[in-house]
Amino acid sequence: MTPSSAPPRSVEARPPRQRTVLLDLAFLRLWTGATASGLATWALPFVLGLAVFDRTLGATDLGLLLAARTAGFLAAVPVAGVLADRHSRRSVVLWAGLASSVAAPLIAAGLGRSLLLMATGAAVAGAGQGACRPAYQALTAEVVDADRRQQANAAMTLAVRVTTLVGPSLAALLAVFLGTRALLVGIGLLWLVAACVPGRGAGPGAGHDGSRPAADGPGGASLLAEFTDGVREARRHPWFLAGLGALTAVIATGYSATGVALPMVSRDEYGTEVVLAGAMTAYTAGALGGALLIARWRPRSPGRAALAGLAVYGFAPLSLVFPVHPAVVMAAYAVAGIGIELFNVPWFTAAQREVAPDKLARVSSLDFLLSYGLAPVGLAFIAPAIDAFGATAVLTGCAVVCFAAPAAAALAPGARTFSRPRAGDDVR
Repeated sequence: MTPSSAPPRSVEARPPRQRTVLLDLAFLRLWTGATASGLATWALPFVLGLAVFDRTLGATDLGLLLAARTAGFLAAVPVAGVLADRHSRRSVVLWAGLASSVAAPLIAAGLGRSLLLMATGAAVAGAGQGACRPAYQALTAEVVDADRRQQANAAMTLAVRVTTLVGPSLAALLAVFLGTRALLVGIGLLWLVAACVPGRGAGPGAGHDGSRPAADGPGGASLLAEFTDGVREARRHPWFLAGLGALTAVIATGYSATGVALPMVSRDEYGTEVVLAGAMTAYTAGALGGALLIARWRPRSPGRAALAGLAVYGFAPLSLVFPVHPAVVMAAYAVAGIGIELFNVPWFTAAQREVAPDKLARVSSLDFLLSYGLAPVGLAFIAPAIDAFGATAVLTGCAVVCFAAPAAAALAPGARTFSRPRAGDDVR
């Protein structure tokens, strides 16, 4: 048989190459808005810190303003979760961003004149930040199809880490040419971008305008009743409750050790701020690497792999217990940064996949309320605990909690795959 007359060889069908989410205009708009909101959220305390540096603002006043912002965040998160499930998620993003865009100039107007005006602006800014978080999380599930959500979530967190890495240098450079009030107005403009740039989503169960079905009954259910309904939805997913408990424990201990103990150890044990700056830079660089890795990596047991990533945060406080070379501390923080993103991205993706679409914002608000809301509690207690029991005992305890909490969470039903176990599934 001549080559020309030979039958063609069968070619194995290959699935079409998946188009990158970064070429999707709807996601790019959402990503731009989320990046602007993340930059504005990070910039506010930094710019207020610059005001303390130039003596326009006192250190005590700064503490009050940050407390007001935290209070606004905690008050808005559960309400926004309900509203984002009841109405258009795009509308919640719009109004939250507009509120924060007004709040920043309000803080600028009160700078050096009225602490009450500044505190009001800080509370409104915190409320806008808190309202955006669950709405953006749910809107991502509407804009991006299921197969590309892990890539999308990795791109979101990558933007946050880049902002954290280059933001301080950029803000310090702008401060040379612009005053604190001008920088605060710039933060307001960032919030305006966050409010106006994202497009409308239309996820499963949504109407043509992206809205959610109204609550049953005359006038609809109360905000508390609807939030409670979201808590019930979260309880349907044992892996979610276990993972949230582990995340909250790690943030309340490991994050507190980073915020309070690392500066103390850098000053007292090493006699230089280089260890503090190097460890924080290494953490951010590690998180960037983790986000790039998890954008493409699909482990066979994504839940267990994510919880293992969360557990390695324990190396951060553990590195401060022993008198090691500064490079070891920085390496430990780089590993912690990698691990936290190996957890964050699959965690968000799993919630978007497993939680009922019309309750996703409420479940996300519960996530942010507990994990981020309890972080100030850890910060408040870590310094008195160090004074009472010593840094070695407290840091060792923080490391043990960071290792043990995710390990315990890995035993929950569905934790192996971050999915609700079904009849006949092997949940071991």
